[in-house]
Amino acid sequence: MTTQTKPIELYSLPTPNGQKAAIMLEELGVPYTYHRIDIGKGDQFKPEFLAISPNNKIPAIIDPEGPGGEPISIFESGAILKYLGLKFGQFYPQDMRAQVKVDEWLFWQVGGFGPMLGQNHHFALYAPERIPYATKRYIDETHRLYGVLNKQLEGQDYIAGEYSIADIACIGWAQLWERQGMDINEFPNVKAWIERCNARPAVKRGLEVGKDLPSADLSNDKAAQAMLFNQRAR
Repeated sequence: MTTQTKPIELYSLPTPNGQKAAIMLEELGVPYTYHRIDIGKGDQFKPEFLAISPNNKIPAIIDPEGPGGEPISIFESGAILKYLGLKFGQFYPQDMRAQVKVDEWLFWQVGGFGPMLGQNHHFALYAPERIPYATKRYIDETHRLYGVLNKQLEGQDYIAGEYSIADIACIGWAQLWERQGMDINEFPNVKAWIERCNARPAVKRGLEVGKDLPSADLSNDKAAQAMLFNQRAR
């Protein structure tokens, strides 16, 4: 098993995407150092962060013991999960068929069960004006995605069979079903899966990383809204 002697540097916030990397690091039990990137204050646009995350999004990591013993920086939560799973040989299978299954659901999350739920949050909670069509469109798509996940979990405990980075990618978003306008009782398999994941000590710890410091209230903080919404190329 690969060992880690120097801490991995985690640049993040306790958002559903940021929580993925924290949960994975907690599950692996490797040393890491947490660096808060306050996106409501513009930390994501600082040159030192852009050097490791050119899309100015969290999370990002620097592994000082990367391939060949040289440091490597990684941005995008899905890429971080795959890298850590491959490096440490945990939560990402070695069998190619099993890998494909995990990859399918990992990419399902980063392409849908994340962006669509994020748009749900935006139009239902944060948009300065309520647009009924947009709100309904993203709530309906959220409902559809929960239905897809519920069907996938029929007869099995975890999304790709065994607990994997697919579950780690999804759980932070699924925690927020109520604010997404969902009735979790409509999706009993998802409900049981959430409870199953939340019972894992590393998931509990990962979800709490960074919550000891206050975050911007995006529903009321106009300066934070200006920093985060309607951004154009800089």
